[in-house]
Amino acid sequence: MTRVTADIAVSVDGYSAGPFQSEENPLGEGAIEELHGWMFHHADEHREELDGILEARAYVMGRNMFGPVRGEWTGDWRGWWGPEPPYHGPVFVLTHHPREPVEMEGGTTFFFVTDGVESAIAQAKEAAAGGDVAVAGGADTLNQALAAGLIDELRLHVTPLTLGLGGRTDVVRLFDGVPPLVLEPVRVRSTPQVTHVTYRVG
Repeated sequence: MTRVTADIAVSVDGYSAGPFQSEENPLGEGAIEELHGWMFHHADEHREELDGILEARAYVMGRNMFGPVRGEWTGDWRGWWGPEPPYHGPVFVLTHHPREPVEMEGGTTFFFVTDGVESAIAQAKEAAAGGDVAVAGGADTLNQALAAGLIDELRLHVTPLTLGLGGRTDVVRLFDGVPPLVLEPVRVRSTPQVTHVTYRVG
């Protein structure tokens, strides 16, 4: 049976962002690097978690995770990851603006879904053919999936810092707008850089 998982790196006070910094990063200078430093500078120590992020057969992500282009699609933006993204399978990108699929090297194809997170996850499940589906971020997309009851397993990667952004309206915090959840902890592993917590979502 297909399992829907989600991985997200967050600060202790619940803020997250994709692993690439834009010119208008609302989290503040250096925050992206701090949140994701364990992935890039300590990858060997966190190999199990990194491999787990990419073990799904299909993925769902929000448009902000895919790239910085807003509004109607312009140019030929093809994602942050270069010509061969790490997914090696179908990725369903939530957007309000239709776009033809983008086929990349290594088996990744980005499909653009305009009718909501439920549709994106349903399409990903079909494409996964019994394998896992992973919600790859960002926080807004994950919050939508959690609120809709679509996540089976949530893997938080908590970096030991706070960003102090309470009250800001231009950033999304994990669990914003999500109704109460029952989370069953099934695994915890801590290093100086990050604490990995896996929850089964009730």
